[in-house]
Amino acid sequence: MTYVLGIDAGGTKTVCLLADGAGTTLAEARGGGANLQADGELAVEKVLHQVMEEALGDRAVMPAAICLGMAGVDREDDARVIRGIMARIGYKARVLVVNDALIALEAGVGGAPGIVLIAGTGSIVYGRNAAGEAARAGGWGYVLGDEGSGYWMGRLALRAVVREADRRGRATALTPRVLRHFGAARPSDLIHAVYARGQRPAVLSALAAEVQAAAGEGDVVAQQIVEAGAQALVAAAESVALRLGLSDEAFTFVLAGGIFRGVPLLADEVTRRLPAVAPKATVRRLEGEPAAGAVRLALAEATGAAVVPVYKSN
Repeated sequence: MTYVLGIDAGGTKTVCLLADGAGTTLAEARGGGANLQADGELAVEKVLHQVMEEALGDRAVMPAAICLGMAGVDREDDARVIRGIMARIGYKARVLVVNDALIALEAGVGGAPGIVLIAGTGSIVYGRNAAGEAARAGGWGYVLGDEGSGYWMGRLALRAVVREADRRGRATALTPRVLRHFGAARPSDLIHAVYARGQRPAVLSALAAEVQAAAGEGDVVAQQIVEAGAQALVAAAESVALRLGLSDEAFTFVLAGGIFRGVPLLADEVTRRLPAVAPKATVRRLEGEPAAGAVRLALAEATGAAVVPVYKSN
């Protein structure tokens, strides 16, 4: 019997699935975030080792192949580090390391053409056409981009609060919500809460829930944040669709990531706007785990048949 591991390593959580040769999930393990830039090599190795060991448990099985989906591994320097980690803890299995966007797309549409929009702690849009060509937009990290992500929303919520405090911006229901979130009595207390505690992107990403709540209550500032995030994600999807020649094709847009679940107003707005990008396409939310896409790729890798799309030149 063939066994494989499929791993989705994200900024907030890591999910590892053990599956048999038919793709049936036998066990699932969860751990903390495993982002190489934010957490460092040793922390990433610890998380990956933990979830793999937990998924295998006491079973007397050895995986034939492992597929790991992780942000940033398109960059050769990062890929080299991750391949080194997997060589140390990979059970001598065949190991395939790919961008986490690919496993989310694989989970959503299998091997078919499609475009996945991921909004989690960070954000990226990734697509693949029938010729096996890939293109991406976003995925630049929280300093350079990540528009529409949880961190991006959280940062804009904080800015809205301090702008109101300075009388540079309009009053917003985000102020009492953000202050309560940090246990702060006044906006000036946010300086210590944000800077002195060295808040990680995943922590600020939690503020996206406050944006959803305020926007749902009709707060204009929060609604503008949601609309701006949707506009940025759809613009990235348009860029990918144009480069892959998908604008006039029938395919599926897949919405993946925790922010689409936690901020349904964002998912609704993105869904409303996407038909303008590709009128023949359909839109669906990814209900299962992206790690299921890693299982599919691991099963293919076990027989040497895994195909990773090649990025199309800009």
